[in-house]
Amino acid sequence: MENIEKLKEELSAGILAAGDIKSLEEVRVAISGKKGKITELMKGLGALPLEEKIEMGKKLNFLKNDLEKMLEQRKSELEEKELNAKLASEYIDVTQPVRPEVQGRIHPVSKIYEEVVAIFGEMGFDVAEGPDIEDQFHNFSALNMPENHPARQMHDTFYLADDANKDFDMDSSYVIRTHTSPVQIRTMENKRPPIRIIAPGRTYRSDYDATHTPMFHQIEGLVIDKNITMAHLKGCLYDFIKAFFELDEIPVRYRPSYFPFTEPSAEMDIGCLKTKTELKIGAGTDWLEILGCGMVHPNVLKAGGINPDEYQGFAFGLGLDRLAMLKYGIPDLRTFFESDVRWLKHYGFTPLDISSMTGGLSNNGGLAR
Repeated sequence: MENIEKLKEELSAGILAAGDIKSLEEVRVAISGKKGKITELMKGLGALPLEEKIEMGKKLNFLKNDLEKMLEQRKSELEEKELNAKLASEYIDVTQPVRPEVQGRIHPVSKIYEEVVAIFGEMGFDVAEGPDIEDQFHNFSALNMPENHPARQMHDTFYLADDANKDFDMDSSYVIRTHTSPVQIRTMENKRPPIRIIAPGRTYRSDYDATHTPMFHQIEGLVIDKNITMAHLKGCLYDFIKAFFELDEIPVRYRPSYFPFTEPSAEMDIGCLKTKTELKIGAGTDWLEILGCGMVHPNVLKAGGINPDEYQGFAFGLGLDRLAMLKYGIPDLRTFFESDVRWLKHYGFTPLDISSMTGGLSNNGGLAR
């Protein structure tokens, strides 16, 4: 017990001499383990008289605390040393040439985007864009969606506070856009008819399963002019579907539906053949819903600053991710966003496979399969 200072010097030297984490752990066990030196000395306190027990107990506790601090400091030093050694041995030289194989793939969603833009571009549509974070007027109110509409609820829509320093107020907050329809309103506010635009982009909803994700891609179309009718809408969409699926003929039908921003509203179905193992577009007697559409509601035209007594138009919307799933046989939407290089190598396209109406849209030879 008289040699505590000498013991401290001895144990401290052992800590400093440890060259790696494993050696340091062995030193720690030798100091404060079940059979460590400090532990054994603590056990021996019971044989001392009361006053000596108190005095020596204090000294041993101080010694133990000092050694624990030294152990922690030495551990940090050794961990930093090992990390630096690992970083030095595992660095990547970005100047080295690539492996002898084709590198990089175009994501199916990017490819579908190019195909859709190519088709509608041939029809004279311009591409319009808008912000991902929207005010509730452009995302809901201007689209004739009432205050109590289910889409406005927090179980379906992501809200952002308009002021981080105040309590959250759902009525005044912003939303992460739930569709690309706000782009239609912004276009009408800033451009006079005739209008012919498509609005592709990311959209966000609180949903996640095999066919829904919190972030997905939509494309919406808007045509406004004098004397626009439902016949123009049906002809436009029919030509698009034929060009997109690269078929000369394809069965289609329109079912009455309801959307707040169009009247009348319809859902477009295409003919297909459904089996347990495949889905063949354009053949069979089954039907598959592909998109929603309708004539622009007069209230929406008014919200965009256009006189509904003079102009009318049609609008439609469809999911780019869903189009990719249908055209290229991808079964699960969630895989689109998992960043799996193997998946992208299988379903992706070569960078030079550019979509065009003259050179071909999908160009199946570009599929990396």
